[in-house]
Amino acid sequence: MRIISGKYKGRRISPPKGLPVRPTTDMSKEALFNVLNNHFNFDDLKVLDLFAGTGNISYEFASRGSEPITSVDGDFGCVKFIKQTAAEYDFPIAAIKSDVFKFLEKCNASFDIVFADPPYGLDQATFEKVVLLVFERNILNEEGMMVIEHSKYTKLNHLPNFSFQKSYGGSIFTFFEFESEDFEEESEDGNEEE
Repeated sequence: MRIISGKYKGRRISPPKGLPVRPTTDMSKEALFNVLNNHFNFDDLKVLDLFAGTGNISYEFASRGSEPITSVDGDFGCVKFIKQTAAEYDFPIAAIKSDVFKFLEKCNASFDIVFADPPYGLDQATFEKVVLLVFERNILNEEGMMVIEHSKYTKLNHLPNFSFQKSYGGSIFTFFEFESEDFEEESEDGNEEE
């Protein structure tokens, strides 16, 4: 796993083996951040990373100057690794061990970017619940964007606040925001079958 841009561009981070994760590939991550770069200045973006795993996405935001960053995962090993890495690189990341849904139900903060990468094996309703809770709880700022990574077998483009989606290999990024009409020209269905 490497950081693809920003202050720590090219830096390799090696998580311990045995963590229950499926990291976002470098190709997908680069494509995701190219999209975000068209809409945001990364400096001082307040970021929430849900199902953070190894912290792959959190480190990318931190390297680009975003802060503060909150990384949430239910696995003790993942949270421990994120804390260690954040300390080593002086990243402004707060790693929280929590069930993501319990965290969202209690969260009183709001963020400019909410990124979620739930395990692909979760059912459709669970993916939908992540998106719906973020908007119901006003966790996303009005000018912000939520991104959820999922497989082609999960369909989220029917949900309220859907904006557009991008497909990269076996992964799809679906984007949500409050004023989606600005992004209609970029809309892709992302639902092509192989």
